[in-house]
Amino acid sequence: MGDAAPSGHSIADVAEQAGVSVATVSRVLNGHSNVRPATRDRVLAAIDASGYRVNELARNLRTAESRLLLTMVPDVGNPFYAEIVRGIDSVARQHGYFMLLCDTGADPGRERSYFDLLRRRRADGAICLDPAAVQQALAEESGALPWVACCEFDPAVGVPYVGIDNYRAAYDAVRHLLARGRRRIALVNSGDSYLYARQREEGYAAALREAGITPDPRWRVGVASLDYAAGGAAAAALMQLPESPDAVFAVSDTLAIGVIAGLRAMGRRVPDDVAVVGFDDISLAAQVDPPLTTIAQPMRELGETAARLLLQRLANPLANVPGVLLPHRLVVRRSA
Repeated sequence: MGDAAPSGHSIADVAEQAGVSVATVSRVLNGHSNVRPATRDRVLAAIDASGYRVNELARNLRTAESRLLLTMVPDVGNPFYAEIVRGIDSVARQHGYFMLLCDTGADPGRERSYFDLLRRRRADGAICLDPAAVQQALAEESGALPWVACCEFDPAVGVPYVGIDNYRAAYDAVRHLLARGRRRIALVNSGDSYLYARQREEGYAAALREAGITPDPRWRVGVASLDYAAGGAAAAALMQLPESPDAVFAVSDTLAIGVIAGLRAMGRRVPDDVAVVGFDDISLAAQVDPPLTTIAQPMRELGETAARLLLQRLANPLANVPGVLLPHRLVVRRSA
């Protein structure tokens, strides 16, 4: 069942063309690190030129590793996830792994098929950014399958995780609005199937209580998705209240940018009439008008750390891999 060479070129031809031994070509193909970079480049160029392709399956049978890591994301369209995925991919590639991006749409049916890839060892491990419910299913279903949680995590599940302190970050955002003299602070939040959403709501409520403010339940709007349109609709609903808010804290920048557009459509000025704070610090946050005050998450670093935790777990399945909390920052711009 040897290596496939669809265009009639064999591994020996590649070796000859690159001026190296067959063993060296094999080491390059298997992602071993003990090949000089210049040699590796020469071999890769020869492989490209010859159209030689490794038969992945034949290799899997020999090494019993797929060199494939799954990244499960609830919404590939959200720029927040895109930056995390870049971080995961860069670390995976440095270690000779491929990353497969799985847009689960937070749908248990679609997730199940990804769990199967893990169970049947078609993939070596997974990084899951999905809601608590999915992570619970993954934990129950997979027993000892190697996975780590990123951004959305529950320390009680006992799986290595990386994220930020969502409670503290939301508390900091609301404290900033209070310091700016805002009192009627609304919360635009995603559904409570997300642990981060519940933690941010608790941080929001704690900051208001500390300031002696009882939040009006009508000021809390739950939205079904994190897209711009959902933010616009939430802003419209809030502005129709008899006592409309003078500030809005949205749990993602995409929502916050939608809120700003919605407020503008209702004839409200930001920040003069209504201040807006977002969450994530996606690159668009600095480009909107007015530029968005937000909580910055270290997106790239979240992805890189998640990949390192997973590789650590793969290298030593019995090791106790820690949970990691990375620092967040309040970035003050003109919207609040």
